Amino acid sequence: MSTQMAQLLPEVQSFLAESPLRSFIGGEWVAADETLATLDPATGQPVARFCVMSAAEVDRAVAAAAQAFGPGGWGRLPANERGALLHRLADTVERHLPALAQLEALDCGKLVPHATGDIQNFVATLRYFTDLAQQVPSRHVIPVAHHEAWSVRHPWGPCGFIFPWNFPFLLLGWGTAPALAAGNTVVVKPAEDTPLSSLYLGRLAQEAGIPDGVINVVAGPGETTGAALSRHPGLRRMSFTGSPEVGRQVAEAAGRNLTPVKLELGGKGAALVFDDVDVDDTTTRLAGAITFHSGQVCCDATRWIVHERIYDEFVAQVRAKMAAVRVGLTFDAESQMGPVVSEKQRQRVLGYLERGVAEGASLVLEGGACRVNGGEAGFYVKPALLAGGLDNVAAREEIFGPVAFLARFGSEEEGVALVNRTRYGLANSVWSADLARAQRVAESMVAGNSWVNAHNVFPLGVPYGGVNLSGMGGGVNSPETLYDYYRSQSVVRPL
Repeated sequence: MSTQMAQLLPEVQSFLAESPLRSFIGGEWVAADETLATLDPATGQPVARFCVMSAAEVDRAVAAAAQAFGPGGWGRLPANERGALLHRLADTVERHLPALAQLEALDCGKLVPHATGDIQNFVATLRYFTDLAQQVPSRHVIPVAHHEAWSVRHPWGPCGFIFPWNFPFLLLGWGTAPALAAGNTVVVKPAEDTPLSSLYLGRLAQEAGIPDGVINVVAGPGETTGAALSRHPGLRRMSFTGSPEVGRQVAEAAGRNLTPVKLELGGKGAALVFDDVDVDDTTTRLAGAITFHSGQVCCDATRWIVHERIYDEFVAQVRAKMAAVRVGLTFDAESQMGPVVSEKQRQRVLGYLERGVAEGASLVLEGGACRVNGGEAGFYVKPALLAGGLDNVAAREEIFGPVAFLARFGSEEEGVALVNRTRYGLANSVWSADLARAQRVAESMVAGNSWVNAHNVFPLGVPYGGVNLSGMGGGVNSPETLYDYYRSQSVVRPL
């Protein structure tokens, strides 16, 4: 037994002992003959096996969601009654936080404190949308001449969700909380690399008394289970979080049924650093951002565009800080960065480093594969820094690892132009002591989100979404997100 597995709570051990883990459909635990293994990225060792849901099981899940939504069901419950149940679910998740954090860390390679933060974020998101839904009037009178007119808001019905492996439980909250609070039912397909916490939510939904069929979880690969869900004609909304490549496939499949689709996709964010910053503070923050969860964060600043007057000082400081990051086991309290999620992802990161250098980038900090004590077969890479022109493949394409690309700029206009030289449009940041300039630059960067003197900031209530290759169909975390999960219907009577 690995040192990781030896530290598991009895609650987690009991859950994993049920391997192969079944999916949660209509309040029942559903098995299948085909199974897949999920691995601990820190050790490379199997954690559990889970049952693969076929198109038939996806049909069953959508039917269960439709039945739970239907007459007298979840969609017809008064908002306060739904709210009471959802608050009970949030409380239940909070009670099981230590177990969920261990499952999340074990499944996707997060450090335990980071996984704990993700579970807390789920709880806060669910409570936020639950409370917000209480304030949404179901009926809105429209003043028009010679008519009595009004509009009403209704939930859509069964909604499908496909989530990625980097933030399984946090994104589960970001996606499903507004849908559930508005009165919709959900069918969730977690990533095949990281199904554990989503499957465990089925247990907690039962414990909290959520009616059968309101929350359904179907595990399996994207090309089978995910494809069956995205093309299902019984869904009324579809949401996908992941790569632009797969996002196109999901949008095409949903579009054939004219199902509205929300896509939260990747990014190639920039940090534009002016010469009036505190270099020590700024390098500390950016080094922390690119090594957080081993750089597997879609909105990370992976292009660091630094003013030429401070470039050399900036590079020297950030290189030293990233070289000092302690890579280690996810359950080790001394670790500052864990593994990437899989061997496939490790090879992707290493491949981009090799291609970037081959295209002429300078290797400022080598990075590369590494080993840690107790994790000899784990999927570890060291932080890396490249530098050069932003036409380099490592500066153009999303790497999804602890790798940043450095470039210089002189004028404000040049800096903004370099930031906007990308097909993505998720999130950027501007760093400057001149707040008027920072505001001006932040509004000039083409993306769904701009941050000032910070990166990766997500207060509930502020819209977060992407443009261009980074997404479509609305963002998350705000009142607008909740309204996405209501359909509007107008009623008119001539006077």
